[in-house]
Amino acid sequence: MFRTALRNVLAHKARLLMTVLAVMLGVAFVSGTLVFTNSLSTALQNSSAKGFDQVDVAVRPEGREDEGDTVGKTPELTQALLDRSARVPGAASAFGVVRGFTALADKDGKLVGGGFQSEGGNYWGTKDPRYPLVSGHAPSGRGEVLIDSETAKRAGYKVGDRVRMSVDGPVLTPTVTGVFTTDDGNVAAGGSLTLFDTATAQQLFGKPGTYDEIDVTAAAGTSQTALKAALDRALPKDTVETTTGKQLADDQAEIIASSMSGLKQGLLVFAGIALFVGTFIIANTFTMLVAQRTKELALLRAVGASRRQVTRSVLVEAFVVGAVAGVAGLVAGIGIGAGLKALMGTLGATVPDGPLVVSPGTVATALVVGVVVTMLAAWLPGRRAAKIPPVAAMSSVHAKATTKSLVLRNTIGALFSAAGVAVVLAATSMDGSDGQAPMGFGAVLLIIGVFVLTPLLSRPLIAAAAPVLRAFGVSGRLARQNSVRNPRRTAATASALMIGLTLITGMTVMAGSLQTSIDKMASAAIRADYVVSMANGNELSPDVERTLKKTDGVTLTSPLRNAPSRIDGQTEYLTGVNGAAIGRLTDLTVEEGSFTVGGDRVVVDDETAKSHDWTAGSHFTVHYEDGKAQQLTVAGVYRGNDMIHGIMLDTARLAPHQRDAADMQVMVKTADGASGAVKDRLEKALGSNPAIRVQDKKDISNEIAKMFTLMLNMLYGLLAMAVIVAVLGVINTLAMSVFERSQEIGMLRAIGLERTGIKRMVRLESLVISLFGGVLGIGLGVFFGWAAGELLGTRMPTYELVLPWGRMAAFLLLAAVVGVLAALWPARRAARLNMLQAIKSE
Repeated sequence: MFRTALRNVLAHKARLLMTVLAVMLGVAFVSGTLVFTNSLSTALQNSSAKGFDQVDVAVRPEGREDEGDTVGKTPELTQALLDRSARVPGAASAFGVVRGFTALADKDGKLVGGGFQSEGGNYWGTKDPRYPLVSGHAPSGRGEVLIDSETAKRAGYKVGDRVRMSVDGPVLTPTVTGVFTTDDGNVAAGGSLTLFDTATAQQLFGKPGTYDEIDVTAAAGTSQTALKAALDRALPKDTVETTTGKQLADDQAEIIASSMSGLKQGLLVFAGIALFVGTFIIANTFTMLVAQRTKELALLRAVGASRRQVTRSVLVEAFVVGAVAGVAGLVAGIGIGAGLKALMGTLGATVPDGPLVVSPGTVATALVVGVVVTMLAAWLPGRRAAKIPPVAAMSSVHAKATTKSLVLRNTIGALFSAAGVAVVLAATSMDGSDGQAPMGFGAVLLIIGVFVLTPLLSRPLIAAAAPVLRAFGVSGRLARQNSVRNPRRTAATASALMIGLTLITGMTVMAGSLQTSIDKMASAAIRADYVVSMANGNELSPDVERTLKKTDGVTLTSPLRNAPSRIDGQTEYLTGVNGAAIGRLTDLTVEEGSFTVGGDRVVVDDETAKSHDWTAGSHFTVHYEDGKAQQLTVAGVYRGNDMIHGIMLDTARLAPHQRDAADMQVMVKTADGASGAVKDRLEKALGSNPAIRVQDKKDISNEIAKMFTLMLNMLYGLLAMAVIVAVLGVINTLAMSVFERSQEIGMLRAIGLERTGIKRMVRLESLVISLFGGVLGIGLGVFFGWAAGELLGTRMPTYELVLPWGRMAAFLLLAAVVGVLAALWPARRAARLNMLQAIKSE
């Protein structure tokens, strides 16, 4: 039986080619994902580990928990602690580290790096071992700065050039006095690093006389563990904590691995979708192969082969096909991994140098996935083949599905579909987080139910296309009949395309609806003409609002300033605003009381009020971050949203209790409204700072739209793999159907149907099957998009369903194109059949 199975594989290698391709694509996606993420993770870990070469033990502030009504204050690393660390036995040297966001502009005035990857720090003394100088000398004072060599190369800077940069708002124009090399992971990933002398860095980053970290190097013969123990004895345990350089490197490696796992899981989900779609092709292929070899299998049964042996022979064929596809997919996956790594470089995301990592786990996963998926898909056709009675099979009495089996299938499908719809509908009435798992479970049930019911659905839906097909004469009528001749085969072929279009349509509906709701939220909540913020989301200096307030044409300004506090023993963040202006800069719905901010009167969003059981007129005690307490009064309760929420109080009341005041945003109202000229005026007033964004409501919406567009395009690209696999499925089914109907096609040619008519018949059949899958996929996608939107609507009052009719029409057109392209080769093959040989074929 084993030799027979191998001969069958060789005999049907052309028909199994599409199956191999389908499995290979899925396996290639899986192995490519593993190769890419493992290579990137290893390169980043190696790069970050180099950054700790100069650190044997790091001294950091001990984190303080909030206790009672006291807001925790992080201890400071002072110069005295630095000096004490340097004198510890076993320490060779110690230097203080200061870090902070520093935006550097290129020669065109644009921000270098990715915002959050643009960092600044301090250069220790005249020769910092962490940052070897390539040229120039150490910086001194606010007018001098060092930049890393990669940034100097990308931006075209050299020693002696003046650069534009910003730390927390105001523009600085220091001179580049030196260029250094670094193994910093952010720089390796395309960011920038700028260094000031220590005193300047402390002043610019708001940390005068203190450090973020103290790095201690061990003397010769002293281990990192011994140095750590000595520092633990010498330094106060209640204010600092120590960590060895090795532990820092290990922790960083773990963080990188954790961050890469999210990317890996996301890509593997789409690989799983491609494999799931490929499963339909495999099952379809083996079902047709088994049907075409009914007599052969019956003869094996007649000469003594058991049902188990027949099933096993089919599984052996599947094993061979899966093994070949697994090996081919692994090779292709290695190429995909290398290609993705190179693609990141071309897109501007610099990846640290490192080898391509093909782990034993990747090899094993590729082979196991290829073999297991193929054998699982082939098991049911093999089992069905073994059940056919030998006499009936040899007499060409093919066992068709009985009425009982069809009723059972339709009943199961109806039950699964009804259960899926019920669970999804129930989930839409739940809270956002509580309803996610039930909705996912209901979606799976519904997809399974629709798949089981697809043979039943195929007849009425394809019959609806009959009037259109009649226009193509005999070819059209034959195409309709062929499409419904074997409903199970049609269903399996259409389902592969259905799944891909369900996901694409569902995500498109959600993205479009979310974009519209966010546009409504921005226009409904903000009356200000402009919102000013940092490009990386960091805090703004209060100087920014003071500068804007003095700018010609500006009538109102208000900061949005966050500050921690303790209320009823819980941490709550206060939002400091200009009480006199905030009511005219926002348009929030007041549910109770009045929108009055000033003195001890505050306004609170509805969620916060509900959590504390506050109403208009309620009094509560707040404990500020400096430990002082004060009683405030709730003047009003407003309906919060994702853009504006929290406890608003006047900055005049909040500022005296803040150590380092900083604004998250500044809202601006102008006399002339929003226009290009006004925007230019505001940007020039802020020194044309590349780190600061001046946005009107349209800019905010466009920025969000870009995020959704980027996300959708990435998802479309990933789901394209599933669509390609579905195309292969249509080609495979049509090609094998043409082979199966060779005699019929020969008879049609003999009675006068021309080759063009044969081609048209196959193409129309493919088109009908693809459009059937497209209609089901778009319908399910709209339902899932609506359901997910209802779930989001519980947390986003402005959410409303928006159906992207244009895109849905494009998706239906895509399904039609898939059908036309998939039919090219099978139609050509059918038209070229020799009619006499075809008539004689069995």
